[in-house]
Amino acid sequence: MKRCLLLLTLLFAQLSAWAHKPSDSYLTLRASEGSADIAVRWDIALRDLDYVLQLDRDGNGELNWGEVRQRSEDITRLATSRLALSAAGQPCVWQPGQALQLDQHSDGTYAVLSLTARCASLSGELKAHYSLLFDVDPSHRGLVQWIAPGKANAQALVFGTESAEQTLTLQAASAWQTLRQYLVDGIWHIWIGYDHILFLLALLLPSVLVRREGQWQAAPRLGGAVKEVLKVVTAFTLAHSITLSLAALGIVSLPSRLVESAIAASVIVAALNNLRGTIEGRRWVMAFTFGLLHGFGFASVLADLGLPQGALVLALVGFNAGVEVGQLAIVAVFLPLAFWLRGTRFYRVGVLKAGSLLVAMLASWWLAQRLFDL
Repeated sequence: MKRCLLLLTLLFAQLSAWAHKPSDSYLTLRASEGSADIAVRWDIALRDLDYVLQLDRDGNGELNWGEVRQRSEDITRLATSRLALSAAGQPCVWQPGQALQLDQHSDGTYAVLSLTARCASLSGELKAHYSLLFDVDPSHRGLVQWIAPGKANAQALVFGTESAEQTLTLQAASAWQTLRQYLVDGIWHIWIGYDHILFLLALLLPSVLVRREGQWQAAPRLGGAVKEVLKVVTAFTLAHSITLSLAALGIVSLPSRLVESAIAASVIVAALNNLRGTIEGRRWVMAFTFGLLHGFGFASVLADLGLPQGALVLALVGFNAGVEVGQLAIVAVFLPLAFWLRGTRFYRVGVLKAGSLLVAMLASWWLAQRLFDL
């Protein structure tokens, strides 16, 4: 038991370093009719640039505009060495654009590079090879919106260590391509959204147990556990789908720090409830109520990805469906294992009680980070 608790402690200590989403950069590549140039906007997180280039020269743990501006040439040099565009087998040449700027994303401040890739011609096959940060962070991804000449809809691409080179098509992305790409993005986001996962798991942990005489006991039948899981997952899905859609369509907007802080608080409430069982039988109400907040969190990521205006509904449906697929995959792994262990002291004490306490402690640290922008 002590060894298991130690492993749980080490796991959650590792998760505390991931209070924010993993490393991404955002690229918009736009070509115009009658020109062989590709306009590039590239947003790269300052925390990533600081890690690679040590921008914080005075070592005070904070980056100011002067420190970033002084290294603008180094930032540009790093970026252009990690992205290669070619047309018809000929490399495109980088040309400087506007001065370096800063912009805010849902997870912090980003440096914004404006560049031009001058190609010999855009009539042949276009390829992009991306390798930013792969040598220091294999989980890093480059999220690209490619807008072909004369096309309104963007082709969404995701560059990773296993997909470092991809083709930029000159035709507009098909409905299936758009739906598929945002489906994959939705699955990926729920799998790396540790606060969302821990909130859902905190609600599901008691689903294989029943509360009798103030104590947790093993649920007698799998059917009852499945019913409880379905109620929680359906309520959470319905709630975050509502606010995700409202926020993505620009109907409702909330400050990112407020949303992220409230999400951390929801994890604390869900975890602490497992210690006392005060909302036993009505966890679906908690799932729906806090699910509304989690929907705004999903929307901030979707906004960072970019929504193609000509295929807005498809992108929204694909991303939302991806979140649900990823969520169901987590449940499919959790439920059989939890039901198998439900009668053991390890599950009732080590997983439910000790695990919930560790989750609450971790979420409290996230809450402090987000409230005070640590």
